[in-house]
Amino acid sequence: MGYFLFWTISTAPLFAGAASMDIQARFSPDPANPLVNKFINTTPSSGYCADYPLTCDWDKLFSLTTPLTFSSSYPIPARHTDPRQGAMFKVPADWKTFTVTKVSGGGSSNETAEMKVRVAGFGTRYRLSDTPSNLVGREDSTHSILWSGQPWYQAPSPCRASGTSTYNEREYNTFWLTSVVGTCAKTAAYAIPGFEYLRFDMGYELETPEPLKMSQGIYTGSVTYQVGPHGDFDMGDNMLPNDNSLTLNFTLDVQHTLKIEIPPGGNRIELEPQGGWQAWLNQGRKPTRLYRDQTFNVSASSRFKMQLECQYLAGNTCGFRDTESAHLVPLNTSVSLPYGLTDAAGQAVQRRPLHLDGSGTELFQPGFYLDRKPGTLHFEIAREHVESMLSDGVTKTYSGDVTVIWDSEV
Repeated sequence: MGYFLFWTISTAPLFAGAASMDIQARFSPDPANPLVNKFINTTPSSGYCADYPLTCDWDKLFSLTTPLTFSSSYPIPARHTDPRQGAMFKVPADWKTFTVTKVSGGGSSNETAEMKVRVAGFGTRYRLSDTPSNLVGREDSTHSILWSGQPWYQAPSPCRASGTSTYNEREYNTFWLTSVVGTCAKTAAYAIPGFEYLRFDMGYELETPEPLKMSQGIYTGSVTYQVGPHGDFDMGDNMLPNDNSLTLNFTLDVQHTLKIEIPPGGNRIELEPQGGWQAWLNQGRKPTRLYRDQTFNVSASSRFKMQLECQYLAGNTCGFRDTESAHLVPLNTSVSLPYGLTDAAGQAVQRRPLHLDGSGTELFQPGFYLDRKPGTLHFEIAREHVESMLSDGVTKTYSGDVTVIWDSEV
């Protein structure tokens, strides 16, 4: 934060209540990287990662400057033996699992997914009540002399130093990494009458859900940490916060692609015997079946189901009807989907029958983003029905409309 506080001693800092911060992430499929299907954190970094973005990218770390500040409630004793009297830090470095719930986007509004967050580091800008030279009583004293052992930028175990620090006469900025849960504490070598953290940065890591298993929409969830002595963010008994909790509000935006492309003219299907009609016309050999395979291209990052709608019904499938006699025969329609799309049991989809009631095609799931991959619709009239359609010397025309539906609202 950009403001400065002039030090006053207070025996009872007041907790102002609750602080909150928003974190957003988004998924949309990338045709250039179809095998990379992850959420992208779209939350602008502030604090450490805004200053050192390449370092954070390497560590897969994000940071935010929180609304939290901390102030000493009494002077830090020189060479104190209890770490809770001085500069002590314990943050929630372990993974915390929580639920995000779909709140908009069509379909079911109570769909949930699990994700994880952990605090992977923290940064502080401390401010002394006086200069190190005045506190020590010796000219040209530096910040380093105030602390026993290593200087402030060297993180005490189990924290790790980030290698970055800046300072002026009374203030010191640094960032420590927290790979494990533990207490990191510095011991004051000299008494410090007043001490505060004007800024507190939180570095965090995320483990987001698998977006291909989520339907399109907006999902929200939150995590609340307790701040203060013996809380999740515990700075000891001396350094007290301005807020007693910190809530992280998460918003996940899932934007899927489901696109079907049929070649020009592919919506008009003519069923024929294998090899054409010549064997029937010239030799009277009845065909064993009438069929046509129609290819299509599918681009999909979302789950979907498939269904039929028919002009003429023939049981649980569509029918073809003779325009003169109204004779009806069933049309078997099935689908083969490209590699990467499976059913709910994880099985490949080859000639899967399509029914009016949707049975057997209730769920198809992409294992990765498919970009314009070929699939096939199979249309067929079986032999026993072909025989009923054919009469010597009689011309008949059978027709019917069949609508195939790809539906992402699963």
